[in-house]
Amino acid sequence: MSPDEGPWWRRRQENAGLPAAKGAGARRAFGATWWGKAWVEALEHRARLDPGRLARGRSYARRGSVLELTVGPGKVQAIVQGSRVLPYEVSVGIRAFSDGEWDAVLKVVSAQIGRVAALLDGELPPEVVDDVQAAGLELLPAAGEIRTACNCPDFAVPCKHSAAVCYLIAEALDEDPFALLLLRGRLRDELLAALRSRRSAAGEPRSSEAAAGLKARPVGVPARAAFASGVQGVVPVPPRPLGQAGVPTAVLVLEPPRSSGIEGRDLVALATDAARRAWELATGDGDGGLGLTVEQDLARRAAGVLGTSALADLAHRAGVSARRLTGWAIAWREGGPGGLAVATSDPESVPETALMEEGVAALGAGARVEGNRVTAERRQLRLGADGLWYLFTEQFNDWMLSGPPSPDPAELLDRP
Repeated sequence: MSPDEGPWWRRRQENAGLPAAKGAGARRAFGATWWGKAWVEALEHRARLDPGRLARGRSYARRGSVLELTVGPGKVQAIVQGSRVLPYEVSVGIRAFSDGEWDAVLKVVSAQIGRVAALLDGELPPEVVDDVQAAGLELLPAAGEIRTACNCPDFAVPCKHSAAVCYLIAEALDEDPFALLLLRGRLRDELLAALRSRRSAAGEPRSSEAAAGLKARPVGVPARAAFASGVQGVVPVPPRPLGQAGVPTAVLVLEPPRSSGIEGRDLVALATDAARRAWELATGDGDGGLGLTVEQDLARRAAGVLGTSALADLAHRAGVSARRLTGWAIAWREGGPGGLAVATSDPESVPETALMEEGVAALGAGARVEGNRVTAERRQLRLGADGLWYLFTEQFNDWMLSGPPSPDPAELLDRP
């Protein structure tokens, strides 16, 4: 039974009570969503329940001893199979908010249109926890707030049967995030109806009125047509955000749906990168990287996250080793497309002897020539197709570009 069908949320364990196969469920984790994990963390770190009993409860939960679990306002009721023939009756309770407290919560939540949109779409944004705190309350259980009861002969609080139910609540929350709000006293339909009412009272246009407003807007010029026209000035130069220097940075109002498989941080990174490239185009500061190859664009993005853990993640997604991508990022940062070209290409056909002699003279006696490269010990000069010299130094068996290029190889070696 779902919150939409009545005052309770209920689930029955599949194959509950049956003996588990050896090792089955031994490593089963509880809490697959942020709200499920938050419940487990509150249970283990904030509620101050007996850690030893919690450990035994995890074992009971993993082997399917919880036969039935029902969530209602402020209370969870369950049936747990113990060592005896008849199962035990368990209840776990936390305080439900009063009507006045819910009014305070709804006032804060309804002021954030992004939160309301997410809730109406069946999502529970993490920021709702902050909203509840802003109303002076806690959505997750605090120390000493969880009350357990069981009709087993064990007088410990919680007993292992109650502890098992506490962990299975996390799975109930995973299946329906509104079960967490139900524990605090509000059914899904009641909550959503109250939010809609508050938004309407605040003057939010109805869907039909909003649709009419959209139809009344001017059509404008499609972006593709404006770009293809080649007419200068079609895209106006945008003002700086809030009058400040810099370029746009994307802000994620809501996390992507869980079913999308998209991480919010990845979406922010891509949106920010797209915004900055669009800024270049609009202001005339560059071409937005539209002419870059895939390899060049990868190096450009890597240069932006050089020195952070994001580079390793980017390398993994691109199917390139982090070590190799680090070299590309440095080459792009120091030399742009030309630097990346000489960093990634094999020794080219031998240029004119006179040109290579400049590199040999700069590195001195003992320098050896291979294609467009002149090497002496841990330093290497490479002559690019653009006619510029690039200085590489050996670092941990890799050659890394060590600075901007120059037409004079001796000038590269004189740099500090």
